[in-house]
Amino acid sequence: MTLQSYFYKFIKPISKELAYVARELENSVFTVPRTMLTHARIFANAILENVMEQEEIHDKHYNSLKERIDILDENGLLTKEICDALHHVRLSGNQAAHQVRPFRYSEALLSWEAIYTIVKWYIEVYGPVQMVVPEYQDPALNQKEPYDTAELEVRLQNLEALLTASVNPPKEEPYEEIAATTPNIISMNEPPGLTTIRKVTYKDRELAIPYYLRDAFLLPQRFAKSETFLIRLGAEQQARIMSELPNNLEGLHKHVKRYNAGNDDTFFNELAVYIEEENVRRRLALAHPGELFLFYKAEHIVVTEELSRIPLNREAFDRIPSLLRQLNEDQIETVGQLPSELVILAKYENVGIGTVENLFEQLRRKQEG
Repeated sequence: MTLQSYFYKFIKPISKELAYVARELENSVFTVPRTMLTHARIFANAILENVMEQEEIHDKHYNSLKERIDILDENGLLTKEICDALHHVRLSGNQAAHQVRPFRYSEALLSWEAIYTIVKWYIEVYGPVQMVVPEYQDPALNQKEPYDTAELEVRLQNLEALLTASVNPPKEEPYEEIAATTPNIISMNEPPGLTTIRKVTYKDRELAIPYYLRDAFLLPQRFAKSETFLIRLGAEQQARIMSELPNNLEGLHKHVKRYNAGNDDTFFNELAVYIEEENVRRRLALAHPGELFLFYKAEHIVVTEELSRIPLNREAFDRIPSLLRQLNEDQIETVGQLPSELVILAKYENVGIGTVENLFEQLRRKQEG
């Protein structure tokens, strides 16, 4: 089951928000059972909110999942099977939210089965007559690379914010505005790592920082016009890694002497290019697991076994003798031993970015045969 194919896709015509939350629950069953159990309560609660709306039970005193189960049960709207399933989801979620013990896959699977019972009842009683609920299906045993716990939490929290707004939108903030400002809600097919974890702004512009880059090292050599600026900032323990960047880059230059707002602007522009290049690399790595790549700016080379064995010497590479000598001194003697990020090689004495580019072009020609 892929990111594009998930079990509860069939409820998307009724509520894309419910469908997307269900997908994230499915993603977490075999990765983080605690997360699945905790957030399954919100999913069940949203279904009951919809039911109460359709049954015109508008008393705002019924806010908790237990209160909603009780009032619907008192009104004869729940069978014992549905009531038991709802309480199972509620109690399991409460335990996951408060207990520090490890939670088993089997516990998440039981909650997943209870969710199916609830959804099937909801569709058959309150859904379109023509909608057919498929037979129960266990969740897939996870993608090649699952989402980290923290990323799953962000995805679920974002979706649940929109789910809540879709059921009961606040008058002062229309649903459409919430949808527009809540990241990664409608386009939830991003592979692991690419969920927006925060945003960095500069004046009227903003950049989405994906989860996998949250603590990325900001290698100064990747920022041609801002390299010295970043080196100076790093000496002041600023802007060394992505998480050290302030949410607003205006005034970043004030941490170091003899720099101005123009440097902030230039760095922001280069940061946008850096993130775009890194996103391409991330997707490339996910699409070709296990492959070795050499990267230079926005370009890349796949390192085959044949290419990896080529010696780094003057017979194989011309016009870069100083770089070759220093690599060999560091016991880097074949292409397969080169760092994935080739721009790092500009650190060597008398080796500029032009030399690194020369090496990359020679590597490309060898790869192409």
